[in-house]
Order: sequence, then C-alpha cells, then structure tokens
Amino acid sequence: MVTAEKKPEVQEKKEQPKEAAKPKHEKERVKQLIEEKMEKIRKQELGEKKEKQPKAKPLPTTVFVTGKRKRAIARAFFRPGKGVVKVNSIPIELTRPDMFRLKMMEPLMIIGDGWKRFDASINVRGGGPSGQADAVRQVIARALSELLGPEARKTFLSYDRNLIVYDPRRTETHKPPHSSWGARRYKQKSKR
Repeated sequence: MVTAEKKPEVQEKKEQPKEAAKPKHEKERVKQLIEEKMEKIRKQELGEKKEKQPKAKPLPTTVFVTGKRKRAIARAFFRPGKGVVKVNSIPIELTRPDMFRLKMMEPLMIIGDGWKRFDASINVRGGGPSGQADAVRQVIARALSELLGPEARKTFLSYDRNLIVYDPRRTETHKPPHSSWGARRYKQKSKR
C-alpha cells in the first residue's frame, strides 16, 4: 500500500510541472502574437507615411504677390512673357535714382536668366523712395521663388533673408510733450 500511495504522488508531481509549462508556452505564444500585431501596425504606418508624402506640385505660370517695407506696399502680377518688368507703368531700367534701381533689380541679377520668361507688372504705394525700392525688391524675389521653385527661394534666403521674409521694424513714436525732439530725448539737466 505504501508503494501504491507513492506512485500517485509521483504522478501528481509530474502533472504539476506540465501545468507550469503550459503558462510558459502560452506566454511565449502571446508574445509572438503581440510582436506580429506590432509588425502589422508598423507596416501600416509605413504605408500611410508613404501615401502622406506630398507629391511635387507643378509650378504655376501666373502669380500675384505682395511685398512690404515700412509703410510701402508693392503688388506684383507675373505672367508668361518676354521679360518686361514695369514698376508703376515705367520700365524698371528707367527708374531713378540709380541706387534704388539697382536695389530693385537685385533679385533679377541674383537669379540669372530664369526671370526672362515672365512679364511683371508691379504697383507700389506709400512710404518713401527707399521703402518702395525695398518693397519692390521683396515682391520680385517672392514671385520668382514661387515661379522657379524651392531652389530659387534657397538662393534668395542665403543671399539676404529680407528678400523673402517681411521686416516688422518700425520707427519709435515721438513722445507727446516734445515730439519735435525725437523719440527718447528728455529735458536737458543742468548740474550747476
């Protein structure tokens, strides 16, 4: 009888490790299932990312752009043509003084001959001659960066950031009691 009792105990002991082995096997199986699902999710995300990448847009043929500097606002309309650029109905080559003409023509000189495929009609109002020249300069650069693509934009940004980006600086207002003195001058103090 003693031997008979021992045999069932041995059998019970053998069964216990089998039960303990099942959870280990189930854990491994669950891990594999989780890994497979994660791989599927990664593949789907990669597929979606590939789909979300923007397709290269065709470059426009006509563009309407605005540019500003101080109080001056320039509006330009570029369309396919022979390379005629007019500022307030005057060809850009005839604008005076020479310093402002060269300032306006700066983006055209930087970009090379790519601009000669387009005609430009630019209208400038407000501000003084220097602000207007800077506004025209900015509007030409912005229009060409849209017409000729991102490489032109990089060229302009590397040369001078103000060709593309608006400059928010303004003169400080003159203070009320002595506005003719300037923005920050106060009454003169005497030491004696």
